[in-house]
Amino acid sequence: MKRFISILSSFVLIALMVSGCADSGKPAVSSTSGTLSGDGVSGKQIDKLNVYFVPSREPEEIITATEPLKGMLKSELAKEGYDVGEVVITVGTNYEAVGEALSAGTADIGLIPGGTYVLYDDGAEVILTATRAGLSKDSDNAKDWNDGTPTEASDKQATSYRALIIAGPSEKGKAFAKKVNAGEKLTFEELSAASWSVMSSSSPAGYIYPCLWLQKNFQKGITDLANVVQSDSYGSAFARLASGQVDVLLTYADARRDYVEKWKSEYGRTASVWDETAVIGVTPPIYNDTVSVSKTSKIMNDAFKKAVQTAFINIGSTEEGKKVIAIYSHQGYQAAKSSDYDNEREAQKLIQQLTKAG
Repeated sequence: MKRFISILSSFVLIALMVSGCADSGKPAVSSTSGTLSGDGVSGKQIDKLNVYFVPSREPEEIITATEPLKGMLKSELAKEGYDVGEVVITVGTNYEAVGEALSAGTADIGLIPGGTYVLYDDGAEVILTATRAGLSKDSDNAKDWNDGTPTEASDKQATSYRALIIAGPSEKGKAFAKKVNAGEKLTFEELSAASWSVMSSSSPAGYIYPCLWLQKNFQKGITDLANVVQSDSYGSAFARLASGQVDVLLTYADARRDYVEKWKSEYGRTASVWDETAVIGVTPPIYNDTVSVSKTSKIMNDAFKKAVQTAFINIGSTEEGKKVIAIYSHQGYQAAKSSDYDNEREAQKLIQQLTKAG
């Protein structure tokens, strides 16, 4: 069943990361992990440490960019008392291949998106969440995003991002904004009478998580809306919003930052995007990519998991390390737990429901 679900979810996993995925398959390279020996910290030796990456970019590009990670991991793990003979970096043939490698113990460590993790959490354990630059706003309350100030980058690192439901300058869009900013609740009948721009059904921020928002608030889904247009990009979605072709769009937080100039120069508006749009809905956090470890790896005991956690956190805190992990747009790492990805589990259930309904 896991493999069946993973195939259904492959395109979703593309958008969840800065990465992509495909049909289930076998790992590109099969390696055998070393064994852990020695009772004292200073006596712990690991012959081989297998680290797998998902193919979010061209495999050769990933292999080249992450080459310095081998030495960094050996150095950081040595500080934790582990003598690692060899670090082998493998790019899986697809996302499912990495999940299966973790489950089988072929991979000791896997850098995988949240969607892949929850599909394979019977054989994989999340230990870290990747961080990216945060935003000045991160509220569950839509009204808080409409305080009259632009959303800006924060100096704090974030382990998740949100999806936003944004109303535009059309008559219906303005009416939604006025009602939300007054603290009043929207009705599904009002929302369904509007025209919506959505992304592909595999998009977390442009479809799946907003669908969860609709279900939570109205017990409805996107397919229950009367007027839905699928956009091929967020740029075309914002162009439609600016022209009044659609009243509402679904996007990541806060995509308006990327269209400040185009809102006027290309989309023909005279006022700013901040003045002419309003957030009318906010989804739960969508957690970032994971560093997960194998539950079946012969070397992955509790002490070594802690050492791996510390090693990746330290690597992500250096300029040299940031250059390496930038291949996945990661800026650092924070400790994670399984429950952080419960929203992703709900998203996977929704995928199954949508697939069955289709």
